[in-house]
This record gives sequence, C-alpha cells and structure tokens, in this order.
Amino acid sequence: MIRFIIQALVTMAGLWLSAQIVPGVDFTSSGSLIAAAIILGLVNAFVRPILVVLTFPITVVTLGLFLLVVNAAMIGLTSVFLDGFRVDGLWAGIGAAIVTGVVSWIAGAFIGGGEEGRG
Repeated sequence: MIRFIIQALVTMAGLWLSAQIVPGVDFTSSGSLIAAAIILGLVNAFVRPILVVLTFPITVVTLGLFLLVVNAAMIGLTSVFLDGFRVDGLWAGIGAAIVTGVVSWIAGAFIGGGEEGRG
C-alpha cells in the first residue's frame, strides 16, 4: 500500500510537470491532479499490461518506441475518465508520457527499487 502511495505521488509530480511543460495538458484543480494520478496508476496496473501484450509485435518492429504510444494512450484514457484533466491529442499525450516517465525514472533512482537481499 505504501508503494502505491509513493508511486501515486511520483505520478502526480510527473503529471503536474507535464501540465507546466507540455502544451495541451491541463488540470482544473489540484483535486483533479490527485485523482488523475490515482486513476493513471489503476489504468497502468490493469489496462496497460493487456495493451503491451497485444501490441508486442509492433513494439518489436519499432524497437520499443511504440511503448510511448501505449503510455500516451493510458494518459488519454485517464483524461476520458476524469473531467478535470485534459489532454489534447496524441502528441500532447506522448509529451506527457515522456515527462511522466522521466520523473518516475529520476524518482526511482532516488527512492530505490526496494530489492530484497541487498546488503
């Protein structure tokens, strides 16, 4: 449960930064930002794995770049579920996916993966 909360906070930071940097990504309130982070976490947990498996051949052909489109689709799906979160098109979704991914990567480097057996 703690891991989900930390991941939601990191995702919230990534989405907030996306709204500041990427044109076409916007929030109406901080409550919608919190809700978007939680919904995106749930969408990534349940829908994204199915899409990754279904799009595996095109992901291999594009050397993994198609995963940006999958991540953008997850962000777009989140905006469909939430009125206070707006993503205008595929390119805004890809930009938000890149920013959110970089923030998650940086946070993961500082927080650590919590691997067992490290000593």
